[in-house]
Amino acid sequence: MNRTPAPPEAPAGDSWEDLVTSALLGTDRRTPSGWDPRREAPVALLDAAAVETVRRRAGLRPARAAARPEPAAADPRPPLPPAAARRLSMLLADRPGSGSGGRRGSAPDLMELLPQWLALANSRGFAPPPQLLPALLDAARGRTDLRPAALTFAGPRALWLARLRQDWRFALRAAPGGGAALPDLDDRERMTRLWQEGLFAERVALLAAVRVRQPATARELLSTTWATERAEDRLMFLDSLRTGLDAADEPFLEQALTDRSRNVRSTAAELLSALPGSALAGRMAARAGSCVALDRTRSEPAIVVEAPHECDAEMERDGVVPKAPAGRGERSWWLGQLVEAAPLGTWSRVLGGRTPEEAVALPVTDDWQGELHAAWCRAAVRQRDPAWSRALLGSPSAPEAGGPGAVSLAERAKLLTTLGAAERAEWVARFIATHGLSEAFQLLGVCAVLWSEPLGRAVVDALNIARDAGSYPWSFSGVMGLAERCLDPAEAARLDGLTSVPDEQENASPGAGGYWAESFQRLTTTLRLRATMSAELMAPTTAT
Repeated sequence: MNRTPAPPEAPAGDSWEDLVTSALLGTDRRTPSGWDPRREAPVALLDAAAVETVRRRAGLRPARAAARPEPAAADPRPPLPPAAARRLSMLLADRPGSGSGGRRGSAPDLMELLPQWLALANSRGFAPPPQLLPALLDAARGRTDLRPAALTFAGPRALWLARLRQDWRFALRAAPGGGAALPDLDDRERMTRLWQEGLFAERVALLAAVRVRQPATARELLSTTWATERAEDRLMFLDSLRTGLDAADEPFLEQALTDRSRNVRSTAAELLSALPGSALAGRMAARAGSCVALDRTRSEPAIVVEAPHECDAEMERDGVVPKAPAGRGERSWWLGQLVEAAPLGTWSRVLGGRTPEEAVALPVTDDWQGELHAAWCRAAVRQRDPAWSRALLGSPSAPEAGGPGAVSLAERAKLLTTLGAAERAEWVARFIATHGLSEAFQLLGVCAVLWSEPLGRAVVDALNIARDAGSYPWSFSGVMGLAERCLDPAEAARLDGLTSVPDEQENASPGAGGYWAESFQRLTTTLRLRATMSAELMAPTTAT
């Protein structure tokens, strides 16, 4: 009669840890006590491990069930139109790097269209389909430039999901107060308690929110705990005063000039210099005015400069950094800081009532012109003065590539940001018409989207000229990428004539015509796709 063999038993006094140790060291080196010598040791070890595994699983005590998460907050926004929802799914499904090598072909880069799609959807107040939120959060996790628009579009449900998965915690860090709800700003008691007891992210969010609606209240909150805050926290809190900065902030900022942190002092001085009527601005104007004067003894008036010979304690208190960077002279370093912080209205008085254009046109003696004009550029950007920016930019059609005070593309781009969108676009269009696209990339980057018609036409004309010159299109890949995102889709019909392969000229680069045709084909396809995306977001919505 056949009998079922009894299950193997682990040696007496054995444990899971003993079995693991024997398996790691080998049964030849370590045999647990109580082992049956009649059985083959490795086989007996595996049998015992199997029995012990069953015992461990059978003896597991059930844990207390975790609390169910609270439901996500309701999203009152209307749902996307069906076609727009399908389009979003397609954009999120596209992955960077799916092309072949460096060639992009004529197909649009869908991932590059996602930022514009999100901006359109946010401007029209739509809510995302819930099933696409994970893909939207994954896209925002991989691209920091997408995060603000993506999280705005994702809404409260994205924060709810972010609390449940570690990979999406960036959404909580990006949200005001780490995703926590802020109290009603009219509830002074709760607001004060959160300011005094809240987490750092909650306090930053509270201060920013209060500053937008009640600037004086935000300043009062900050003053109540200022003396006990850490230096790095004081610096971040002080930066919030940029919003709604006005003369009422001056006493608090003057007090911050004596802070023990150099970075806090420097930020306070920068904010005060942006208030032309502040006492600090007056002190800087007096110092800068004593260094720069109008010399009328020459046949033609000129600016004469006498840079400071020392940086005293009062200058340091007002934010002047005494130690110059490597390779920079101390006197020119101090002069630049004084001129940059002085109100631009100072120079009409110092230079005999001259306008900004007339002041910039004056010759400057002893090779100080570059230093003086560069400081005026920084002052124009800091004080958001369009008149001085125009003077320093000069005419975009001038023979030289830059204006009288703009010594780099980066400086010209910063000066352009102080002008209105239409004026900025017109200036860049005229610059491109004169100088082409080789230096225009940074300037185009500060122009508002969509590009105006004159700017769009100037870019297309310059690309056409570059094609006729026989160069390769990837020399202008940055401009072409901007055109795909910023050119008005109405320009697509005008580009159709550029999508064919032109006859190859004698001095042209081999195959350049075909590459240009491919690039223009991609541009026109992208523009038409953008027009379709916009129309889809205008379609009627359906109920969820």
